[in-house]
Amino acid sequence: MGDLTVFIKNRRNLDAKRRFLGDKAYIGEELITTPYNKPKKAELSKIQKEENKEVSSRRIGVEHLICRVKTCRVATDRCRLARHRYNQVIMAVCGLVRLELSYSFILSHDI
Repeated sequence: MGDLTVFIKNRRNLDAKRRFLGDKAYIGEELITTPYNKPKKAELSKIQKEENKEVSSRRIGVEHLICRVKTCRVATDRCRLARHRYNQVIMAVCGLVRLELSYSFILSHDI
């Protein structure tokens, strides 16, 4: 199941005032801020290009975190555990990724 399908199914559970960031797959969703598409036979304005860069720079951190979780292959492979255990496993992996990030942040800012 794709992330757009999951978002559409769970949209009513989300706060209507909250805004989300998405890529071009989410164009048309009112709760999601997406980059501008280049019109046919035309160019984006400088303002639109700057806004696209801002959206992309905010999204890249999240994309890197998703990549780290997928590296553990829990989120990409078929899980052979019982369904009720999957949530515990994915939360443990996410916790380990957060711990690794905290540790690397502390080491990089240690003077």
